[in-house]
Amino acid sequence: MRRIHDRGGWPDAGPIDKSEHDYAMWEKRTDALLVLLTSPQKNVMKVDELRRAIESLEPDQYEKLTYYEKWITAIEMIMIEKGILTREEIDWKVQELEAQGRI
Repeated sequence: MRRIHDRGGWPDAGPIDKSEHDYAMWEKRTDALLVLLTSPQKNVMKVDELRRAIESLEPDQYEKLTYYEKWITAIEMIMIEKGILTREEIDWKVQELEAQGRI
């Protein structure tokens, strides 16, 4: 059974958008975070774990999220799975940053 990420040969998939765009700061930070978390010095997670987490997204969520939104969602999932962060800690930090006008 095909999963949502397996796009090869879908008759109505349409062309792949290959256009470039300027990266937002949060996208750059997401990329940097993944580099740090997967570095040999930190070795908190593997790139394969990121891929598995992205591929496990529900089809409707997978379709709605952008490239880096998938990354940050997957990183969040892995940090929770590994017990490094809790959902509550993440939600609390997001609320704090929103209150400060930083996101």
